[in-house]
Amino acid sequence: MSHSVNSILSQIRSYQTQASQPLPAADVARSNAIEGLAGVRPASAPVASFTDTLQGALADVNRAQQVSGALAAAFERGEPGADLAKVMVASQQSQLAFRATVEVRNRLVQAYQDVMNMPL
Repeated sequence: MSHSVNSILSQIRSYQTQASQPLPAADVARSNAIEGLAGVRPASAPVASFTDTLQGALADVNRAQQVSGALAAAFERGEPGADLAKVMVASQQSQLAFRATVEVRNRLVQAYQDVMNMPL
């Protein structure tokens, strides 16, 4: 288990060094001039903390579950805009988001337990 923790820590460190390095001017595919790419942020944008990122992810999961519930209720009432396909897709999206959230929580708890059980 400690090997996997060390592997994850080394990956995080390599990502941090890659993120801190400036991009070459000729690298158009990764430049900040391209809008809308995930993971590309302008130099003036503040870096989100882990807490902000986690709260945003939880808010997205909550929003997906609310949309799924609202679509299911609209379908049950027989509203014309709520067809079965939309209800099923929204339901699957919310289930997948919730499962991913639970898995992240489990991994965080396991990592915390591994760190707490390390000998000093």
